[in-house]
Amino acid sequence: MFSLLGGGLMVGLMIGFSSELYWWGLVWGSGLLSVFSVLFWYSSLANVNYCGDIWVIDGFSGPLISLTIWVCCFSMLGSLGNVLKISNFSKEFVSSLCSLMLVLVMAFGAGSLFGFYVFFEASLIPTLLVILGWGYQPERLQAGKYMMLYTVGASLPLLALLFFIWNESGSVFCGLKSGGWWSESWIVGLCLGLAFWVKLPIYGVHLWLPKAHVEAPVAGSMVLAGVLLKLGGYGLIRVFSVIEPCTGWLNTSIVCLGLYGGVMASLICCSQVDMKALIAYSSVGHMSLVLGGVYSDTVWGWNGALLLMLAHGLCSAGLFFLANESYKVFSSRSLFLVKGGLVGLPGVALCWFVFSVVNMAAPPSMNLWSEIMLGISVLSYSIWFLILTGALTFVSAVYSLYVYSATQHGQRPRWAWSQVCNEEYLVYIISWGLLVPVNAFSLYMIPLSGASI
Repeated sequence: MFSLLGGGLMVGLMIGFSSELYWWGLVWGSGLLSVFSVLFWYSSLANVNYCGDIWVIDGFSGPLISLTIWVCCFSMLGSLGNVLKISNFSKEFVSSLCSLMLVLVMAFGAGSLFGFYVFFEASLIPTLLVILGWGYQPERLQAGKYMMLYTVGASLPLLALLFFIWNESGSVFCGLKSGGWWSESWIVGLCLGLAFWVKLPIYGVHLWLPKAHVEAPVAGSMVLAGVLLKLGGYGLIRVFSVIEPCTGWLNTSIVCLGLYGGVMASLICCSQVDMKALIAYSSVGHMSLVLGGVYSDTVWGWNGALLLMLAHGLCSAGLFFLANESYKVFSSRSLFLVKGGLVGLPGVALCWFVFSVVNMAAPPSMNLWSEIMLGISVLSYSIWFLILTGALTFVSAVYSLYVYSATQHGQRPRWAWSQVCNEEYLVYIISWGLLVPVNAFSLYMIPLSGASI
């Protein structure tokens, strides 16, 4: 499977770098990789697993690899008007996205925790290049610095812990279940979780995320929210397959902090006026539920976390793409200025509405089923989390409806283009290409809920 994926990627790159067949190569490579993403979905649904010393493809890594390929292909298509057609170092841009996609695929498929750590950190390099090279404002330098300092600094204890585990047990294979005396130490649990808490991120270590989202181009925002944030939840699941999750007061404190931070980040969304900052803060709220599901150490909690990561990856990527299209029309991301989208582009307004209701976990999307599974797992851990979980769900519905009503209703400003969008067909293709999986794959809840490492 990986040889076919690598061959398809190289074919797309070779054709894409040809000056005469550039656009055909881009479409061919994106279509070919989308087909491979469907194959990964099928392998996860059919419970076709592969576990080796180097690669692991199972019910957790397979869907996330598929999500990586899918989101990266659509993010490349979403950059046609911003980077590719105006020849803003387009070949370097495509190379950065392809290398980022390849590194993420190798990170999710790594069979060793050392291999996962290497690709986990290597994904920062092409991400930093995309933000610094094609960002919007001079503050992108500060955003890149924040991202590197937060993520690299927090992952150093994890690297030391992996060396310690290797020295004690002789292996750091993802499928190994260790029983050493250190596997239940709260200090060990705190050190290994810090790197992934920053990557999720949870409230308190999230300051790098809004800055990176606001300054990144549309492709960077789509990949960052759709895939890179999922490395934190996936890393927790993989590490907990080697080390027992924290128990007692530390586990309760982590879940409580995550849920409380999710509520605070959701409340911050209700006061935001920048569309991209609002969508970025909403990711903190959704990922706090993933944290609670993983630390609940239940089958429903882990699989609910997987489903929410998949659903959030598709939904947040679509919201960032629509925010970028609104910026093209209104030359602003302020909710005070972006008005009247329902009058100018009713088709795009429909995409805004569907993404908003999916973001608030309306049926039949995967968001609804995943939040039900996560709510049951968190409440089974402690009934006292009912208030925080209910508040988080309610406030997420509030800011989802807020961003839709603020952007699509009202009187359209005079400076907005009379010919609103010359590539309206592309908006529909990308939007519904991200919406169909998040709703269609909710029909396969029974096979996905039985995924296991």
